[in-house]
Amino acid sequence: MSLPLLRRDRVTVRLAKPPVSARIRPRLVLVCLILAVLVFLLGCLGMTIGDVPLGLSDVLSAVFGAGDAGTTYIVQDLRMPRALTGLLAGLAFGASGAVFQTITRNPLASPDMIGINAGAATAVVAGIGFGFGDGLGTTTLGLAGGLLTGLLVYVLAWRRGTTGYRILLVGIGVYAMATSLTDYLLSRANITDAQASVGWLVGNLANRGWENVVPLLVAFAVLFPLALGLSRLMGTLQLGDEVAAGLGTPVQPVRLGLMLAGAGLVAFATASAGPIAFVALTAPQIAQRLARLPAPPVTASALGGAVLVLGSDVIARVITPSGVPVGIVTGVLGAPVLLWLLVRANRSGSGG
Repeated sequence: MSLPLLRRDRVTVRLAKPPVSARIRPRLVLVCLILAVLVFLLGCLGMTIGDVPLGLSDVLSAVFGAGDAGTTYIVQDLRMPRALTGLLAGLAFGASGAVFQTITRNPLASPDMIGINAGAATAVVAGIGFGFGDGLGTTTLGLAGGLLTGLLVYVLAWRRGTTGYRILLVGIGVYAMATSLTDYLLSRANITDAQASVGWLVGNLANRGWENVVPLLVAFAVLFPLALGLSRLMGTLQLGDEVAAGLGTPVQPVRLGLMLAGAGLVAFATASAGPIAFVALTAPQIAQRLARLPAPPVTASALGGAVLVLGSDVIARVITPSGVPVGIVTGVLGAPVLLWLLVRANRSGSGG
């Protein structure tokens, strides 16, 4: 009679352990270090490109304040805001994608797939088309639109609590409505307003200044630690709500906190750099496979997003002298990843 009791006790002890271990994972640390080095190199490489070409050594000297006055002015005042905007936007998109893919338990769930980017785009186009965008600016409009859309998705998905499946389905519907409304507004706008809207809608880092960097930096400094702090509990959500609750995880508060952090990150990033496509979708998947983990790691996903944005910006500026918008390059690179995820989901007969 004692043997079954001991087995039950042993099972109870094993279930009581948190699914996400606090121990250091050497492979994950190595992946983060490699991605961080790539982020730094790509950021510096991007600052060598412009009307006045610079060498990589000149940029490195100017970054640390050791270059001549002219080079330091070009790097720190003219080119660094663009690089930092791309860096912070990539970090925010990548971290937000990891959050949404984990809480929905679906690799196809990302902010640009569940309507948050589309809601921000609708707000910006409406502001430009109806004239109140001049006073508020695209940053404020994009931020308000993204946050309100994230709140709308959560409210519509609420039914004595929320589930990842309902969040995903509701988000797809909100995305469709927001995209249709944006298309309608563009069709009714005059040529000047339509051109101004399209230039922002594709995702663009051109002409970014410190006024774009500072709000995004503050938001990232506040929201990323929140997402990172809750990431230890995200692993339990992967097991399902009932199992997570049985393990002592407050499912609904954790999911709400993660949604607020993820929506806030992507709203600020979209407001500063535009809705750069596919970064939030692909970066977590790449980071998860590099780290060989069952769920996307938040920090590695954030660094992967920064690599994608900065690398795509370098490619965009090398392709043409004027530089195509970075969102076009990320769309070209991200579309095959989306198709691969869809094929993989169909073969497994599940959502992911």
